[in-house]
Amino acid sequence: MSNSEYRVTGRAGAAESASRKRRDWKAAVATYTRPRVIGMGLLGFSSGLPYLLVFSTLSAWLTTVGVSKTTIGFFSWIGITYSIKFFWAPVVDRFPLPLLARWLGRRRSWMLLAQIGLMVGLFCMAGTNPATNLEAMAWFGLLVAFSAATQDVTIDAWRIEAVAKDLQGAMAATYLAGYRIAMLVAGAGSFYIAAAASWSTAYTVMAALVGVGMVTVLALGEPDVDRTGDAELREQWAIDWLAARASQPAWLQNIERWVIGAIACPFWDFFSRYRREAVVILCLVGLYRISDITLAVMSNPFYLDAGYTPDQIASISKIFGLVMTLSGAGIGGVLVARVGVMKAALVGAILTASANLVFAWLATLGHPDLVDLTLTISAENLAGGIAMTSFIAYLSSLTNTAYTATQYALFSSLMTLPGKFIGGFSGWVVDQAGYAWFFVDTAIAGIPAVLLLLWLLARSGTDRATAP
Repeated sequence: MSNSEYRVTGRAGAAESASRKRRDWKAAVATYTRPRVIGMGLLGFSSGLPYLLVFSTLSAWLTTVGVSKTTIGFFSWIGITYSIKFFWAPVVDRFPLPLLARWLGRRRSWMLLAQIGLMVGLFCMAGTNPATNLEAMAWFGLLVAFSAATQDVTIDAWRIEAVAKDLQGAMAATYLAGYRIAMLVAGAGSFYIAAAASWSTAYTVMAALVGVGMVTVLALGEPDVDRTGDAELREQWAIDWLAARASQPAWLQNIERWVIGAIACPFWDFFSRYRREAVVILCLVGLYRISDITLAVMSNPFYLDAGYTPDQIASISKIFGLVMTLSGAGIGGVLVARVGVMKAALVGAILTASANLVFAWLATLGHPDLVDLTLTISAENLAGGIAMTSFIAYLSSLTNTAYTATQYALFSSLMTLPGKFIGGFSGWVVDQAGYAWFFVDTAIAGIPAVLLLLWLLARSGTDRATAP
């Protein structure tokens, strides 16, 4: 081949390669136009609405009525309900609700029942004065948290079962977008309503907005997933074990088989697929979100103590923060499609820990202004959007569709449990050491997750090695 022919061929190859890369990027972005990916945003809204109402928004309400920071920190333990949902997830995964399941299907029927509990719990919170009846507020908050956690079990299962694995990054991004919009409503919306009327009115409006999720459930379609084949293979050992106990009554054998299939088999399936790496993966899941969950408990009290008004908090922390979160979610979804879930999750973990140091910087300023707050919120929410999108996609890749709800409930529960538990002591840390050292501690808490991700990447040698 002559030099001129070689140059022409080289240019043609380079042009084809560049065109292929442009198509790849366009295909990655185009996944957001798929109907089920768009629909996932509505379910994300339904999932995100109650979260702040038993977490940081509730912390702000308690702060305004004079509840101590230590008590507010302990009050955040209501959110641990989200972190122990794997206890009842097997029932949600396997037990069809009478009548409702025939009408809506297994996933949607559980969603609707959970939303009824949400609406009742929020209306009861709206009618309770925490200054005089803090115990009742705690019980109603627990009802909301339990119902919300049950709803999350079914929504997560629907998300994983509704589309193929290559679309999970986009599903995670739109889910997070809807989730954050709901948090805007439950956060900034509640602040605006409370400033104009009262916190009781704010929670009444939030209870009514649960109806949005109910309408969405009624309009959805049930995912078409065959859960029998792989489950039968995984549960063959249980069948053999029960055969040796043929003398037992039939009803007792049926109960034993259900318990083994619903509870034991999902765990056995996970450990059999990942073996020695399973423990490391579970440690990563438990440590990944410690930084942002612990920080969030004290974020609203910090803003108020720093001198910002509820309107300023709503405008910057909630509204502007939403824009940055959506930007981060979009970037995270594209990163997952282009570089893989593990590398994208590593980027998110590093950015999250770094963003917490920006909070520490803000806490050292004598009289921080709105620009300082805007910079801090931008860093936190952009990092959080990237981190959550990539990590949700990673957790989805770990599940087996034979046990979707149970396995993902285990992962998502473990993902929040350490942060929720440690977050309960956050008020005590602030009272003892101040906000600046508290934020530094939350940043340091993010280092183990970064190290575990680096270890998994180095061990696998490829971003796909830990996926099924």
